[in-house]
Amino acid sequence: MSTLALLDDVRRRLGDAGLRGSLLVRDLDTGSELGLDPAIELPLASLAKVPLAVAVLERIRTGELDGAALLDVPPGRVTTPGPMGISRFRHPARIAVEDLLYLSTAVSDNAAADVLFGLVPPEAVMRTLDDLDVAGLTVRHGMSVLADTPAERLPTDETHLAQALAITAGHEGRGHPLAQLDVARASIGTAQACMALLAELWAPARLDPGTAATVRDLLGANVVRHRLAPEFTADDMTWASKTGTLLNLRHEIGVVEHADGQRIAVVALSESSVPAARQPAAEAQLARAARDLHDHLRDAAGRPA
Repeated sequence: MSTLALLDDVRRRLGDAGLRGSLLVRDLDTGSELGLDPAIELPLASLAKVPLAVAVLERIRTGELDGAALLDVPPGRVTTPGPMGISRFRHPARIAVEDLLYLSTAVSDNAAADVLFGLVPPEAVMRTLDDLDVAGLTVRHGMSVLADTPAERLPTDETHLAQALAITAGHEGRGHPLAQLDVARASIGTAQACMALLAELWAPARLDPGTAATVRDLLGANVVRHRLAPEFTADDMTWASKTGTLLNLRHEIGVVEHADGQRIAVVALSESSVPAARQPAAEAQLARAARDLHDHLRDAAGRPA
């Protein structure tokens, strides 16, 4: 199948699943890439925890922060489905900075991330991204705002109403009455910008190699594996990634490393037009689309899919 035919087919299949996708895959060694609408700006949701991890680790490296320092962490006491880790704790805990990094990045714990944002606020994360010359990612807020949407305020059996609001209330230019989905107020990025960050983590040009390696390890320990991971899990490949989920947004960025040495970065950002919180078929279609682009790139390099 030609590249153009593949992209048309992927767009059609995503549309049939109720998804608008922004995808990008890149061979990190050759720079060859393939994308579907990779310049669309979308709210990052939990993907913002990756630049946060980079910024915190850089401050640990320079001695500005002590990774072993113990911090008193209040319980999140979240009861709605989804959040994990401290976010669901009922009682205070004392946790080291480096362990909070694990919880924030690998477990996608919003409460842990907010403690780290207290140490390294969004404007400091942005300075780190500027130092790395990673443009197109804007981190504006911590994670607590992501747990303050209509989905948390409505009864569980009315979650579809929150999804419908997320889908239908947007304005031209991607404004939205929900701050978490408004590109002028939310933490946002593009598939291209996410790719630039992944490239810096796997082939650091400006980032300290030790910091890059630690973030790669955290992404490799990701426990959220229901989205793209099923398509990139095998004995001859390893998958390291971070997901982002908020209302009708379903994202994942990561890198698959093959036994033959090829490293392919994958960015899949999406928004759903179906007012349902649980959409396993759409998740599977997004993963299949990402895998198809990956396989096409790998085939073009003369490697078995």
